[in-house]
Amino acid sequence: MPSPVELGDEAAIRQVIDRWAQAFHDKDVEAVVALHDPDTVSFDIVPPLRYVGMSEYRKPWDETFANFDGPIEMEIRDLVITVGGDVAFSYSLNRMIGVLNDGTELDYWMRWTVCYRRIDGRWLIVHDHSSAPTDFATGGAVLDLQP
Repeated sequence: MPSPVELGDEAAIRQVIDRWAQAFHDKDVEAVVALHDPDTVSFDIVPPLRYVGMSEYRKPWDETFANFDGPIEMEIRDLVITVGGDVAFSYSLNRMIGVLNDGTELDYWMRWTVCYRRIDGRWLIVHDHSSAPTDFATGGAVLDLQP
């Protein structure tokens, strides 16, 4: 059974995740940046293979948010959070729903793993990894799977 400290830490990390989902919904790049350590390393769903540092990782957020007409819904399902001292990780299945500027409707599930570090008393994202399963026959992402 988790200790009271771990329950407090888990609740704090849930708040980070909730703020991230709200920032995504609102397309608020500054709010996303505020949840990350400046030296974050990201393996995002969009190229390149990795982003190092928020100065680099900010660009795909700006581009992604600019491509959507209206808010972006993010459903976070099957969330698991593990805390150990000043580090933690979470993983979940996330559903992204939105409409692109050209009218294309997106609705797909992806996998999301996030690593956190407590820095100066705050839990910050230090690494995240978003992915979709790959169809090796076509080389493309499989975006029609559902949990």
